[in-house]
Amino acid sequence: MTQERASVATFKGNPITLIGPELKVGDTAPDFKLNKNLLEEVILQDYAGKIKLVSVVPSLDTGVCDAQTRRFNQAAAELGEEVVILTVSADLPFAQARWCGAAGIDSVITLSDYKENSFGKAYGVLIKEFKLDQRAVFVIDKDNTIRYAEYLKEMSEHPDYEKPVAAVKALLG
Repeated sequence: MTQERASVATFKGNPITLIGPELKVGDTAPDFKLNKNLLEEVILQDYAGKIKLVSVVPSLDTGVCDAQTRRFNQAAAELGEEVVILTVSADLPFAQARWCGAAGIDSVITLSDYKENSFGKAYGVLIKEFKLDQRAVFVIDKDNTIRYAEYLKEMSEHPDYEKPVAAVKALLG
């Protein structure tokens, strides 16, 4: 049975139930299986040797998610080749590709959690009521240890954009 965390977060003030553990700094990043496109799946190991900034959004087609993804896409330019920025949502891969093309997003890799919700369950962001992933940001070092974790308490709020970027820069030395 997957662990549920009731009423630790809200959507426009209404309590939502999150499924999975709340990960903390120092925890080993759990594996996941996400879709890069309809046929190609990726796992955490596919990004071995990289620092991973993982931006989790409910849907790219909403204002805050759009802004969050654009912001981290801009940050990618200053972080360099040792860093990969992954945006995870439950949007279909087709919708992610369409959105990226329309928005001119080229430095962030969008990954879909639509099939198995494996990321949402493993990282404690799956919203039981909507089958979407709650907004969160993680920084995972090259050894797959979580070095930054932010779970948004209100789904419609923006994450702290500066702290995860600073965490990545600290790992770069």
